[in-house]
Amino acid sequence: MAASLFLSGCSVRKDTSDSENSGSSNGSGSGDRVVNVCSWGEYIDESLIDQFEEETGIKVNYQTAESNEVLYSQLSMGGVDYDVIVPSDYMISQLIEEDMLAELNYDNIPNFEKIDDRFKNLSYDPENKYTVPYTWGTLGIISNTAKVQEPITSWSAMFDPQYAGNVLLINNSRDALGIALLYLGYSVNTTDEAEIQEAYQLIADAVKNGVYQGKVMDEVFQKMEGGNAAIATYYAGDYLSMLENNEDLAYVVPEEGSNWFVDAMCVLKTSQHKEEAEAWINFMASTEANLRNMDYIWYASPNAEALETYPAYYEETYGEPLDPALYEIMAPSQEVLDRCEAYLVLPAETRTLYNDLWTQLGI
Repeated sequence: MAASLFLSGCSVRKDTSDSENSGSSNGSGSGDRVVNVCSWGEYIDESLIDQFEEETGIKVNYQTAESNEVLYSQLSMGGVDYDVIVPSDYMISQLIEEDMLAELNYDNIPNFEKIDDRFKNLSYDPENKYTVPYTWGTLGIISNTAKVQEPITSWSAMFDPQYAGNVLLINNSRDALGIALLYLGYSVNTTDEAEIQEAYQLIADAVKNGVYQGKVMDEVFQKMEGGNAAIATYYAGDYLSMLENNEDLAYVVPEEGSNWFVDAMCVLKTSQHKEEAEAWINFMASTEANLRNMDYIWYASPNAEALETYPAYYEETYGEPLDPALYEIMAPSQEVLDRCEAYLVLPAETRTLYNDLWTQLGI
């Protein structure tokens, strides 16, 4: 998941709380405890921030970053004071590789036990030393059914001149080159330079043919909700948010497969507020927080209890059943995930190649 480098503060809303969310905090409400969180835009029920502050006395400074690559650039350049970050799987691997993350004290994060085992010991953190999963989902194609001639089922739509000026290219190199690699039948984790160059050329030709209206991250909400573009690549949870504002939108994991991802909460080694950071992580890993977050941001929870009970939670909250088709998009079946690949961290020389090719596109 990714969002815009709008370094914005957060608004909050009042809500009730329960003891499960109190976690390891022992704040006195003195106002001198703080946690600095950097996540993605449209990625939290902001009332949870208010609840955490009320329960713990810890002030939350909540900011957003545009993409994993932009976040990494910020961290590499220094000058940011984040404690908790929420990168995607492959970026977590890179941050661990470069010794930028602190090992967590899971005694302070008892809600880690609520995380489904299938989201533990994954390739990006095989020994579960550094992370607590936050959300998971898929990357797919969002189309406006009023603007396309037939149902979209293939990544070919992202390069098709018939939609010239009506396609939004996702504004990060890993996803953009990844969809081209998938269309060509290659792995999203290939290190073969010829394959990556072929994927780049596919996008470059589409640029030359005027296929892309532009590159977007958070701007995709306004563009697709407003009917200002026909096709975009984005994340399932965000699609479900857009659908609330434009019922003409459709989502598909293309026939060639896609990326499935886990975003996880980590603490930076430079953190000056590690205890507060772990209290925040524990709070956000609770079942209540996960249920409310699923309901607000439409991203699947890694909390096993929340994932299982969300349909009932939805029906109790809204007085009507959750549409199974929407829940399948939010929390896709294993059959769908089996057609997808998780991103792995790429070797340094391949990452450099990605950056160079992305710069050359210059959209």
